[in-house]
Amino acid sequence: MKKKNLFLLLVLLGLFIGCSSDSDTSEIPPNSGTGTPAPPPPNVDRSGNLLATGASANDLLANTNFDRIQVEIAHQPGFRPTAETISNFQDFVRLHSFKEDIEIIFNQFPSPNQETLTLQQIDSLEQANRTAFNNGRTLAVYIYFANAPSDEDDEEESTVTLGAVFRNTSMVIFESTIRELAPPDNSGAPVTLTDVETATLNHEFGHLFGLVNLGTEPINDHEDMDAPNHCNVPGCLMQARLEFGSPAARGLVALTEKGETLSSACTLDGNALMKILQDRTLARTSDVVPLLDDECILDLQGNGGR
Repeated sequence: MKKKNLFLLLVLLGLFIGCSSDSDTSEIPPNSGTGTPAPPPPNVDRSGNLLATGASANDLLANTNFDRIQVEIAHQPGFRPTAETISNFQDFVRLHSFKEDIEIIFNQFPSPNQETLTLQQIDSLEQANRTAFNNGRTLAVYIYFANAPSDEDDEEESTVTLGAVFRNTSMVIFESTIRELAPPDNSGAPVTLTDVETATLNHEFGHLFGLVNLGTEPINDHEDMDAPNHCNVPGCLMQARLEFGSPAARGLVALTEKGETLSSACTLDGNALMKILQDRTLARTSDVVPLLDDECILDLQGNGGR
């Protein structure tokens, strides 16, 4: 009888371990007493994650060099994106790339205690807290959901920034601003927090995919000349209406600690995005969050995507 009970216990333990390993999300444990994640070893090669926006487009889309993505979601307490947003994001990546193995790791670290954040501060926070870097066949992406707005926001002009990309595997989502604009998912509002998070995240990741003409060469001409690296097809996720007037006028620019010029390839306008999502809701569009149009999909297919 004891042997039988021991056998059943081992079987149940094996099932528990097997089920636990099936999860594609995980938490980074904080250092004891510090509240911050353990930094990567000093000999980690970061060079592959310090390139220009769009430089890793083919690596994100195809499986030639990397067949797995590890996405590090950095955030402060209370500013983690919704579970549905993360699920929508994984669906978006799988739909347009050949990456089936997508691991999400959550990295919560203390607030920087800033009223606003500059791109330089965002970069410094990444250098201090990022733990995921390219390793073997795994391509690492870092997405910071910030608890403070961009210092480029202008209340007089009613312009607020929702997100920005500034390297080949780096982006920031201004979660505090999104939460001011969008009601919670259980509010019954036509446009919810998950809708705005999803649209922002997918749009910015579209730039990491190299759209438009940002590392992924267009098959046909559909780049908006008034807003470079954005699509001129109405209704597209990458349309220029989502961005501030011009990158030169509204782009985030900073100097890194090494004296390198760092600039965002896109600064997503919160009010413009809310207007688009509300219009799509009123028009009873089946998808509240815009999708990529045929031209953008064709571009991705030409660079190794689906």
